[in-house]
Amino acid sequence: MDIAALVSWVVTALGGFVLLARWISHGGLRQQQTGTTRFPAPLVFGHFLLAVAGLVVWLAYLAADREALAWTSFIILVVVALLGFTMFARWVPAYRTAAPGSAGEETTPAERHLAVPVVAAHGLLGAATLVLVLLAALGVGGS
Repeated sequence: MDIAALVSWVVTALGGFVLLARWISHGGLRQQQTGTTRFPAPLVFGHFLLAVAGLVVWLAYLAADREALAWTSFIILVVVALLGFTMFARWVPAYRTAAPGSAGEETTPAERHLAVPVVAAHGLLGAATLVLVLLAALGVGGS
């Protein structure tokens, strides 16, 4: 279960990195001043940095096999999931409004350019990772 959680986490992180790079490349940071984006930078980078921190704690758990590290990683992952759900809730209205390219880049939110399959896969894999980490912390499937 431990390794399955790790694999799921890494694949989820790769998808998240793609989403982050796309958001930045379409002006997400520049749009902070104009309020065009619905994603505040602290939300985006908080989600990213906490996910990385949780993964580092999970790697420490795998190396040290300390139950406290597994639970710490799970708690961090719960916060990451809440931030991710917040971004998803903000993304849906942005995605439904204008089509990319129908207005200038300065008026189209950067998150409008995020690919639906990547967003869906990232969310589903994130949920799977959360469940796998919980099961591993509970000791299901051995360590």
